[in-house]
Amino acid sequence: MRSFEKLTSYIPLRKSESGGSKNIGLLVDGPNMLRKEFSLNLDLVREIIAEYGNMRVGKVLLNQYASDKLIEAIVNQGFTPIVVAGDTDVYMAVEAMELIYNPNIDVVALMTRDADFLPIINKAKENGKETLVIGAEPGFSAALQNSADDAIILKAESHKKYSKDD
Repeated sequence: MRSFEKLTSYIPLRKSESGGSKNIGLLVDGPNMLRKEFSLNLDLVREIIAEYGNMRVGKVLLNQYASDKLIEAIVNQGFTPIVVAGDTDVYMAVEAMELIYNPNIDVVALMTRDADFLPIINKAKENGKETLVIGAEPGFSAALQNSADDAIILKAESHKKYSKDD
């Protein structure tokens, strides 16, 4: 496994006014986001989440091909790895529904680029939850970004900065 490299910047597309006191449940789409081309650092993700509130749930969903070293790195960064045989999207949707109906969670955060999770964002909002999506380019769904209350695009040092308005 390649060691994670710290991303040097990120661009919040929209920022809540009341950050800091909210309880956040974060689900990470591992096969979609923990890829070599993104070099994502989950410590940076934790720092970003801290700007919005307190991370109470932090789960990384992985497929059955995840290496032991990746699983160990996820645990060492304070997240709960969940290894799924089959499609991680279905399991992530189930986990997201649990967050939506958890009265102790104020913000449902998804780290993914996948537009398949648009119904989860909409259901969370219908149930009074704030929503946050964290993604990376290329392939970060515009519909997902525009539907969530807040959206963050993680940027690698070598990539050109951009925002939703570009």
